[in-house]
Amino acid sequence: MSILVNRDTKVLCQGITGHQASFYVERAISFGTRMVAGVRPGKGGIEHLGLPVFDTVSEAMSETGANASVIFVPKESAARAMIEVIEAEIDLVVCITEHIPLLDMLEVMSALQGSRTRLIGPNAPGIITPGECRIGIMPGEIFRRGRIGIISRSSTLTYEAIDQTTRAGLGQSTCIGVGGDPVRGLGFADCLELFRRDQDTDAVVLIGEIGGSEEEQAAEYLEGTDFGKPVIACIVGENVPDNTYMGHASAIIRNGYGTAQDKKQALARAGVHVVASPISIGLEIGELLNPPE
Repeated sequence: MSILVNRDTKVLCQGITGHQASFYVERAISFGTRMVAGVRPGKGGIEHLGLPVFDTVSEAMSETGANASVIFVPKESAARAMIEVIEAEIDLVVCITEHIPLLDMLEVMSALQGSRTRLIGPNAPGIITPGECRIGIMPGEIFRRGRIGIISRSSTLTYEAIDQTTRAGLGQSTCIGVGGDPVRGLGFADCLELFRRDQDTDAVVLIGEIGGSEEEQAAEYLEGTDFGKPVIACIVGENVPDNTYMGHASAIIRNGYGTAQDKKQALARAGVHVVASPISIGLEIGELLNPPE
């Protein structure tokens, strides 16, 4: 099993004829992802990268049976692109675009309420189930099929956690980069619940950072849930000064709120094994799963 995506997931790409979209769609295809179509208004009827291109998401879904979409469009058009997926009742949308205007995202979040669509992002690296499906911009060569779920706010440190668990011989079940914009779709707690129900995930790695309340919400979820699997977390940014604006829009510390120390303490109280450095993730989760006799 896996969560959200697998070898049967049929993916369309919005903005497929753009340079970045073309680059990553080609790599998704080589990874084995079932890319079935592209969407680019005004380009319907052409073929790109061997895939049919449609003017609208609803047309693409009707013709191909797509149940997931990845968005590579400018920030000014991204909200409309996400809402188009929601209106077409597609199961999953992954938005790579970053810095989407806040009011636009509030409109997207309203459209998501009561819908069947789950959103990863915006400003997300995407999701991968190794050997089955890759949606987004993660480098496919570092993955190995295994039983560790990975959830991260940081794109680069997502790759570090993946590499660590691959080198430790553990591999990954599914890896999700939830995105760095302040208003976004699936969060840590949502993903934890999905991994809790996945029989092929034995443990979960959380990669958090300063700012926002994502990690504290995950701690609250774990405190109120019989999760039943080890959770290991790494929170970065401990030495960042107060009132610092980071690259991620949600990575802001104000008046001591959202500090790395607060997040570590909340997770530790919830029974999470908090590591001091990303470089020890593979070793420490291996010891949690296979403690020395």
